[in-house]
Amino acid sequence: MSIENVREYLKKFGLESKIIELEDSSATVELAALALGVEPARIAKTLSFKKDDSCILVVTAGDTKIDNKKFRTEFGVKAKMLSPDEVLKYTTHPVGGVCPFGLPDCNVKVYCDVSMQRFGTVFPACGSCNSAIELSCDELFSVACAEKWVDVCVLRN
Repeated sequence: MSIENVREYLKKFGLESKIIELEDSSATVELAALALGVEPARIAKTLSFKKDDSCILVVTAGDTKIDNKKFRTEFGVKAKMLSPDEVLKYTTHPVGGVCPFGLPDCNVKVYCDVSMQRFGTVFPACGSCNSAIELSCDELFSVACAEKWVDVCVLRN
């Protein structure tokens, strides 16, 4: 079970007890915000993209979308999201529970988008469609072993 892998992973940081398991689904930004009682922008959504034979994960604020021009400039490829099967293959997490934690040791690189930095804390998923954890942006960056902060998003209209 993916959430158990994440729980085990977060033990290394002393954060496993901070995982929030919800009664309701948190599989979308809107559902997660409702279940957690926070504004949707504070949901840290993890988006999965294909790059050659590898995967790029971009963790971004819930009220943003990928800016294709910025993405291409940053990563040198067109923003092409993974299929649900590919998401599971690369991350071991199901769509709706994808997070930057407990990833297999394969070709997955994590990046954090600067859109989250306007908040004191954000809520990424924890490997299931009804889990989350509240972390500061610095904690998220560190625990996710992110490569760097990027600016590849714009606010949704």
